[in-house]
Amino acid sequence: MSRTKNGTFAIIVITLFLLWKSEISEFALSVTAIAVAIVVASKEIILCFTGSIQRASSRSFRIGDWIEVGKISGEVIEHNLMATVIQEIDLYHGQYHFTGKTATLPNSMFFTYPVKNLNFMKRYVYHSFTVTVKDFVNLYPMVPGLIVKIEEHCEEFIDVARRYNGVIEKHAGVDLPGSEPHIHITSSSTGEQEVHFMIFCPTEKAVHLEQEIRKDFMEAYAEAFPVSA
Repeated sequence: MSRTKNGTFAIIVITLFLLWKSEISEFALSVTAIAVAIVVASKEIILCFTGSIQRASSRSFRIGDWIEVGKISGEVIEHNLMATVIQEIDLYHGQYHFTGKTATLPNSMFFTYPVKNLNFMKRYVYHSFTVTVKDFVNLYPMVPGLIVKIEEHCEEFIDVARRYNGVIEKHAGVDLPGSEPHIHITSSSTGEQEVHFMIFCPTEKAVHLEQEIRKDFMEAYAEAFPVSA
């Protein structure tokens, strides 16, 4: 009697399994997917939490600092255990102004990308730009006159720039290019000459000074190499 009951029960179980095989497989896959999602989410939460601890222990930045993480740069306006919120700043086009966009960075990014503190750039910046000259002519005689022009543009803030440059060097423990203007000339792969300018100036004046220096270069070039009628 007992064997009959056991056999009947086994047959019922096998029959149900065969009938519901696809449903059972789908349920197992769903459970597996949920488990994987929980593991991934838990990993991301743990990374965000430990990223926050890493930021706090290293003191890499605080609210109000300018930072760069990967290709995103901006001013820190909020940070918590899970994320850091920044107001995006356009640094790659030499504008140094807020774009109006807000970026939320998960703290796990601090383990993937280096965090660059750009706080010194809030006041002064090494601003670089390039002027391309198509004709292959001797541009070096123009350099001394251009340096004089740039120094005239920078005269009102040069003393403060020197002191600020010294403070940055002392804090960073490295030798920086200095507060004096720099000009060097190279050639591109297609044969044009490229005149590279670098100035150390107040961040809010960088774009205006670039335009003034470009104007000075154009005038000096036109005077040195007049176009024949």
